[in-house]
Amino acid sequence: MRIHYYLGWFKNFFPENLRKVLKEDIIDRKSIVMISSNPSLYEDDGATERSWLDHAGIMFDEYHLINHRVQKEDAQRLIHNASVIFLLGGDILKQNGFLMEYELSDWIKKSNAVVMGASAGAINMSAKWLCSKNFGDEVETSSVYEGIGLDEFSVLSHFDLENNMELVQKELSPLSEEINIYASNKDCAVRIKGDKIDIIGDVYLISKSKIQKLAETI
Repeated sequence: MRIHYYLGWFKNFFPENLRKVLKEDIIDRKSIVMISSNPSLYEDDGATERSWLDHAGIMFDEYHLINHRVQKEDAQRLIHNASVIFLLGGDILKQNGFLMEYELSDWIKKSNAVVMGASAGAINMSAKWLCSKNFGDEVETSSVYEGIGLDEFSVLSHFDLENNMELVQKELSPLSEEINIYASNKDCAVRIKGDKIDIIGDVYLISKSKIQKLAETI
């Protein structure tokens, strides 16, 4: 059964309801593979994201970080053998380019691992996403990028929604006519388990140019 977690960012650690379902879902804890969002910056090692898991009591026998220090074939092998794949937060565009450079998307889609992404990582897990300077991306022209496509929706994660609702709705309206968009900020998650979608924290659905806050389901 496919299990995907689209995470925002967490001020401290996972909230109790998220921690509970993660512990239930992550049964195989042999190997976690973390995918860098800045593969040439070797200090970007996922320490924050790992601390969330450590605090939740979710430990693994092996920890692996995929960046430019790892050969492409080795990266693909690590993903093939992973119990959990965690796409780290940070630079969305650099991570997106790295996924293409190392041809990792198909390996991730074929994997039976639990797949998680925080902030940038969550955005890159989705089918497609809007890259815009109004969302803090370092671009002049807005454009839509292809993500891994684990689920047929788009994600805007870890953005100050509450103070920018009109901006978000305006920016994402064209894409929302084509595909549903789940938008969230901090301390929240969208969990896909099989065909069921669960909501943790403050998550909004933007569909057909309309925005609505979703009720928590866990």
